[in-house]
Amino acid sequence: MSHGLRVDPAYRITSDAELDQHYGQPVKAALIKEIDHLSPHYQAFVAKAPFVMVATVGDGGMDCSPRGDPAGFVRVHDEKTLLLPDRRGNNRLDTLRNLVHDPRISLLFLIPGVGETLRINGRASIITEPGIRESFSMQGRVPASVLEVTIDRTYFQCQKALVRSKLWSADAQIERKELPSTGQMLQVLAPDFDGDAYDQNYPQRLKESIY
Repeated sequence: MSHGLRVDPAYRITSDAELDQHYGQPVKAALIKEIDHLSPHYQAFVAKAPFVMVATVGDGGMDCSPRGDPAGFVRVHDEKTLLLPDRRGNNRLDTLRNLVHDPRISLLFLIPGVGETLRINGRASIITEPGIRESFSMQGRVPASVLEVTIDRTYFQCQKALVRSKLWSADAQIERKELPSTGQMLQVLAPDFDGDAYDQNYPQRLKESIY
């Protein structure tokens, strides 16, 4: 079985030169916003962000995972260093397995109601030092590890994507029931899985395992 579009190779971009010819040069603001550290303004974005997407790459491929907590959960240690707690999850450890083999990491911070996002590229290491972990405790639970992110590049992204998507607009929200439930999706993948029980038990399980 073949996959993908049938496209004339002449219409596939495969080089930097072709990209530049097709799109043109970046605007000045897109270049001057990039720096190699966290300025006070960029630190303010991190402090107000309750949500960040974490992208990594390793021997098993690429991964992009969400992380969230009360605003400021990603700690600015200094202008070149961030600390990010790894909260309780499902123990797939896709992000951490990637970082063991390749320290490169990319972060995308989002703040509810704010159109701009903050992008950070750098390198991360996994820390299990008890004192550092305990400083990130929530509801009496200590994260299993903390990511130390050394910043290589950081810059903000303009509002266009969030404006086009209406991400923060209340009238753009949909009812959860318009999509299949988690249990339904799992039961299709594994017919012997009890999807109804999974869905019924999830609210209590979430409450007990959030931290």
